[in-house]
Amino acid sequence: MSITELCLEVEGLLGRFREDSSSPKEQKLLLVAIDALNFISATGQSHEFEDYLKRVETDAPPLVIASFDTREEAETWLENHPHPPRIANVLIGGEYYSAMCSRERNDRRLVRTQTLEYYLAAMIRDGIPPSVATFNTQEEATAWVHGQPEPPRQVFIHIAGAAYLVVYHDKVNLRAIYPLSRAAKNVNWD
Repeated sequence: MSITELCLEVEGLLGRFREDSSSPKEQKLLLVAIDALNFISATGQSHEFEDYLKRVETDAPPLVIASFDTREEAETWLENHPHPPRIANVLIGGEYYSAMCSRERNDRRLVRTQTLEYYLAAMIRDGIPPSVATFNTQEEATAWVHGQPEPPRQVFIHIAGAAYLVVYHDKVNLRAIYPLSRAAKNVNWD
């Protein structure tokens, strides 16, 4: 089933729920959901939505819309962006940040988040698959990752006995290696 057909079916289902609902608040909420699907179609973002759904289904790493080496580069990008995101993930030096914009207050910010750490923690809890490769050094692993003709979407490797997640952030064409130890060090488990 194509994404267009799927969205039309969902719209029909939401429309039926809306008709059957006696609550004005529920009717309004369902209409917003229908309008969101129409927005995706009307703005030509059906393929992006389909990619997003595939990410969710495959438990891909949190989506990033941009990557920067330094915070200064990210701040310049955000300040000069003609239509900045209300909230979206970006990478700065391999770290996840939320790029946020309030158009009402003309406020644009970058805030360090633990998005990756929580993602890694969930993977550990669910059980990580076997490693596809083992390396003695970070340099060997990096050379292997960048030497792959087709970047691995998401695989596990070991470097000097420690587990790492290798990810390809396709939206920003970035191959990254994340130590699973970040989950244990940075996440508040309470």
